[in-house]
Amino acid sequence: MSAPRPLRAPVWLFDLDNTLHDAGRAAFAQITESMTVYMERELALTRAEAEYLRGRYWQRYGATLLGLVRHHGVKASHFLHDTHALPGLEARLRSHPHDLAALGRLRGPKFILTNAPQAYAERVMAALGLGRYFDGVIGIEQMAMFGHLRPKPDARMLRAIAVRLKVPVHRCVLVEDTVGHQKAARRIGMRTVWMQRWLRDGIHGPEAGLALARRPVYVCARIRSLQALARWR
Repeated sequence: MSAPRPLRAPVWLFDLDNTLHDAGRAAFAQITESMTVYMERELALTRAEAEYLRGRYWQRYGATLLGLVRHHGVKASHFLHDTHALPGLEARLRSHPHDLAALGRLRGPKFILTNAPQAYAERVMAALGLGRYFDGVIGIEQMAMFGHLRPKPDARMLRAIAVRLKVPVHRCVLVEDTVGHQKAARRIGMRTVWMQRWLRDGIHGPEAGLALARRPVYVCARIRSLQALARWR
């Protein structure tokens, strides 16, 4: 009787903000402010109008940028560069040796898959010492299909990412703080892990009212540390 064939290692797709670092403390408030100021300036809106549209487009499209491109003709590259300049970002970022060690022990290729721009992701990774643990970064600029940006949670884009990486979708594991993205990933056959470490009670936005203590059916596992990934398959 022949020995069983070893299982192929997963291909890990990691979100960045609030998955690998505490973006709520380091970046989100500044990004939100930058987006609001950008919309006030570029669209000639009042503060209240800009705040309303920013929230409305995020709720409707999953990213404020998509609403700005679709309804106002905003150039994506200009918006991303302007709103993610974030002076002093590196000083606010924090990493922990046990997180880095957990990534180093994790078997299988690892990629960052983020709706943030590439330059921002690379700044965060460099400051936190994450670069050596990942095989690549897929930022929002690389999530274009048929001439349009289609960031997470677009299921077609997620399937295309697997094709680009030359792996079947069932070998991919999406590690995310945003369950709406996991729902789309699970629908096409990816496995999903909900990182809750930096989530606060009272989730807002598209996931308002979702209880952290419950696991939606499209979430394969809930974790609060990267170390837990080594124990989960």
